[in-house]
Amino acid sequence: MGANIGVLLKKRKIKFEHLTSKIVAVDANNMLYQFLALIRKPDGTPLTDAKGRITSHLVGLAFRITHLMAKYDIRPVFVFDGRPHPLKERTLQKRRESREKALREWRKALKEGRFDRAYSKAVASALLTKDMIDDAKKVIEYMGLPIVQAPSDAEAQAAYITARNDAWCVCSRDYDSVLYGAPRLVRYLTISGTEFLPSLGLVKPLTPGMIVLEEALRHLGISREQLIDVAILVGTDFNEGVKGIGPKTALKLIKRFGSIEKLPYKILDKINFDYEAVREVFLHPKVDSDYSISFRKPDIEGLEEFLVNEKNFSPKRVKTLVYRLTKHSVLYQKSIEEWVVKGGE
Repeated sequence: MGANIGVLLKKRKIKFEHLTSKIVAVDANNMLYQFLALIRKPDGTPLTDAKGRITSHLVGLAFRITHLMAKYDIRPVFVFDGRPHPLKERTLQKRRESREKALREWRKALKEGRFDRAYSKAVASALLTKDMIDDAKKVIEYMGLPIVQAPSDAEAQAAYITARNDAWCVCSRDYDSVLYGAPRLVRYLTISGTEFLPSLGLVKPLTPGMIVLEEALRHLGISREQLIDVAILVGTDFNEGVKGIGPKTALKLIKRFGSIEKLPYKILDKINFDYEAVREVFLHPKVDSDYSISFRKPDIEGLEEFLVNEKNFSPKRVKTLVYRLTKHSVLYQKSIEEWVVKGGE
């Protein structure tokens, strides 16, 4: 979920054309979870192959990404999560418990024939496994697109890549990449149409939006370090936050007192976690400086073999993917060698 600071950050509505011919660093796990949650049958059941293996995330990956590539010449780099930071374990455990509860409620709703409720619970029960991630990586590689394996948080690695101008923006639903120092964050790039909010039972329209870090900080009148302190007070994936303090209150406190250390004792007494350690996560995250970004010629034969023969995709639909990949390869005139970026150079 990331830090709940979206209400504070100034956003621009953008069109997909704004990203034409730009390299974008995609938070891959975040994107796959969105596909897995939203691409389902009416009763909430995920799409599967003949062996019962889930393919919802592959459908979204293959068709949504190739659409963006063919129509807008968007060039995605997929950044995958590595080992989670120890401070994140409590959050991950809560997510596991929440998914298990939603799964039980989904099965119960199905038995009762309450399909609207079943769908909402199915969305909340989405689980991305290692095998599913491995399948996604195969599809990405067959499409000729770069993969960067982060040592820890993918958003930190994506922010690092973007800060070094090896990508134009980070693409993620969450806001953590802003805290990690990403110059630009684009949300809802890979999901279009609407999003179902299980907790509210509502559907909201989705349109791409961009946050420019420098603009957001100037609008708030604070530094990135102070924004991190605001997020810490509200709560992040690495700490629970301070009870009773929401985003707007946290901003007022940090603007008035400057930093967490200078807050009144009545607030400091409520902090039962190491906020300096959380700060360190965002200010000096674990990233790989020796990454490589290379756009290659798609392996059409391998892609067709994998999707049609192994995952039971419709041959007709896979031909659509082939057409889009071929169209995208014609869109840019530079040679493959010119689209190689190596970290550290």
